[in-house]
Parts: sequence; structure tokens; C-alpha cells
Amino acid sequence: MPVLVAYIPTAQGEAAFSAALSEAQRRDEDLVVLNSPREGAPVSAALAGDTAVEELLARASRSGVRAHIRQEPYTGELADRVVRVAQETDASVIVIGLRHRSPVGKLIMGSTAQRILLEADRPVLAVKA
Repeated sequence: MPVLVAYIPTAQGEAAFSAALSEAQRRDEDLVVLNSPREGAPVSAALAGDTAVEELLARASRSGVRAHIRQEPYTGELADRVVRVAQETDASVIVIGLRHRSPVGKLIMGSTAQRILLEADRPVLAVKA
């Protein structure tokens, strides 16, 4: 059973990766890094570039953790993608980063983190940057 981290190249994504790496070490499990851009987007700030991916893999290797990167595009809701990958990989825990959103922003736009927390059938570790 691996640890699954939903990663985007932001401060929140870095916090999630660091927490997931620690969790994988503690559990003596592999780490699956899910970095999915929205399908059809010509450019996506959510997609980690080759250099960033190499650095994530190197950090995991230095920590004694075997890491796998999944960068398949998603359609629909990102929360659905995260929950599906957790089921596909039989992840022991899902690690996500949180950003501050106002209550009005959550009401209007919804919250991917909230949907993951409510819909996941396994533990979710939510961390702040």
C-alpha cells in the first residue's frame, strides 16, 4: 500500500509532498505523486515540469522512499481523480495541501479538499503550507 500525495507546484503542494514523504518513511511504504493537469488545457500551472519531477524523485530517493509520478490529465473534478487513484493504487493514506479560502469562495467555487475529505474511503492527511 503506498502513500498518495496530490501534488501541484505551489507552497501547498510542497507542504503536502514533504508530509507525504515523511508519512511514507514512517510507514515504510512507496510514495505515489499524483500531478494531474486538466485535460485539454493548453498550459497548466498545476503541471510539474521535468526539472521539478526529477527533484521530487531525488528527494524521495535521498529519504529512502521509492516514488512514482503519475501525470495523467483529468476531466471533470480533480477530487474524483484523486479518490479514484487512491482506490486504484490501494493507498493507505491520501495527503493533500490546503490553501486559505474565504467562506464565500468555498460556497461559490466549492472546495476540492473538502470533497476529497468527504468522499475518500481511507484516511486523508490535510496540511497547510
